[in-house]
Amino acid sequence: MQAWLQKILEMPTASVPDAGRAFGIGETAAYDAAKRGEIPTVRFGNRKRVPTSWIKQQLGLDDVGKTEAA
Repeated sequence: MQAWLQKILEMPTASVPDAGRAFGIGETAAYDAAKRGEIPTVRFGNRKRVPTSWIKQQLGLDDVGKTEAA
């Protein structure tokens, strides 16, 4: 995993542009997708943030770093 993505995913939320970058789309496309509800957001005042748990799930990374019990 790339260092910039790992750093983003360590936080509970990411900015809309950072979420878009994780999916390989630009800032405008990310904000448009968020407006359409394709990228879920949480609003804090004037800021929209994307839950990183959702990003991990969409990228298939939600089990990365977990180990199975023997």
